Amino acid sequence: MVTNITNFGRSGLSDWLIQRVSAIIMAIYTVFIVAYLLFNPGLDYATWSGLFAQTWMRIFSLLAFVSLSAHAWVGLWTVTTDYIKPTGIRVGAQTVVILAIFVFLVWGIQILWGA
Repeated sequence: MVTNITNFGRSGLSDWLIQRVSAIIMAIYTVFIVAYLLFNPGLDYATWSGLFAQTWMRIFSLLAFVSLSAHAWVGLWTVTTDYIKPTGIRVGAQTVVILAIFVFLVWGIQILWGA
């Protein structure tokens, strides 16, 4: 039995499920934003700001941010595991990726929920 140091006990099924569910959430969010932009041709800052001031939109956006982060992590973990064979380099690359994803997620949350 071959084990992978960066696997952390995850299964392929959980990765597959995370990818599919996060993709669906991001697709719904994208369709909503595109439809909102199309149905509001004279969109100004006050209207846009009013949309994101609503709690349901902030929660929807947060769900989209978390989905994007999970989707990116699973995808980049798969790519680095498949193409970077030396363990030290792979773990280093995956550490950089997870830190970048975490920073972007926290930054997005700060923008979304900040004052």
